[in-house]
Amino acid sequence: MKKIAQLIKLRDYISRYERNIYRYPSRYIRLKQDNWRKLHQQWIDAHSNDMEEALDVHEDVESTLSKWMSWFTNRKVHEFEQKKEEIILPTSEKDLKRYFLTKLFPFQLKWASSTVTELSALAKRYYNDKLLMYFLQRFPDTYFIMYDTVFNIKKVPIDGDIIFISPIGIDVIYVLEHESQASIAASNERTWIINPEDSPVKILSPLITLKRTERIIKSILSKSEISFPITKIVLSRTNRIIDASHPYNTKIIGIDEYEDWFQKKRSLVSPLKNRQLKAAEVLLKYCQTNSVKRAEWDEDMKICTMNNERITNE
Repeated sequence: MKKIAQLIKLRDYISRYERNIYRYPSRYIRLKQDNWRKLHQQWIDAHSNDMEEALDVHEDVESTLSKWMSWFTNRKVHEFEQKKEEIILPTSEKDLKRYFLTKLFPFQLKWASSTVTELSALAKRYYNDKLLMYFLQRFPDTYFIMYDTVFNIKKVPIDGDIIFISPIGIDVIYVLEHESQASIAASNERTWIINPEDSPVKILSPLITLKRTERIIKSILSKSEISFPITKIVLSRTNRIIDASHPYNTKIIGIDEYEDWFQKKRSLVSPLKNRQLKAAEVLLKYCQTNSVKRAEWDEDMKICTMNNERITNE
């Protein structure tokens, strides 16, 4: 179970990764692997025992998931008591993996929108963001994802594109998909055309925003003297892209090229690299973050202050 990328930054939310990029990636991988092994073993046990024993296994699964939640949120289990519902494990291993990914996704959002002491107001739309799920659930866990990125450059917020930080380089991705599955013509650097042969519609070229994000990343890395290859990608999983310009250091991935690109990304086998972690660390420093102190943290601090004052007075 390695195809679960890490969401290190979401919009302008506070992230655990920006607090310590050297700690959380390896911790995420370890926790994910441990919990997958436990769930997988319980699934095997459920299929090798009779119905009565399987029901006991389901109760164990519920307990494991509760403990798992406490690990990923770094909070006590009893603080997350929920209505108990019967847990029925999938019958196939493939469906079990989907089940695991579904359970993991909310915890990924929590890590990307809260720390032990602070939290951000996470928009509900992200819980059903199919594109975000795709990037997180289909790529190796050595990929770092920055999604709906907002940079803070000289106190000015600037929206960026989707950023993939892998052990071997950075991809800046613009997803361009049209519902009609019409072809898309990359006519020039300013405008592209959807359905060029029948009722053509002009759109602003995705290369404009890709170049802007690339410039920001290059500038940030350069200040920290970090050299890391950057590739711009226009990605469409549903549409054919007709490209005659072949812009420099840019990949145009339409439906015809998608499968090859996708398999190459998924097949990357590499541990986390120090240069990758350094690049992620400096990029996170230039991202905008809006958060507030947790109410319970403030309450704990008040109690601690009161106790200290009482000791001093005594």
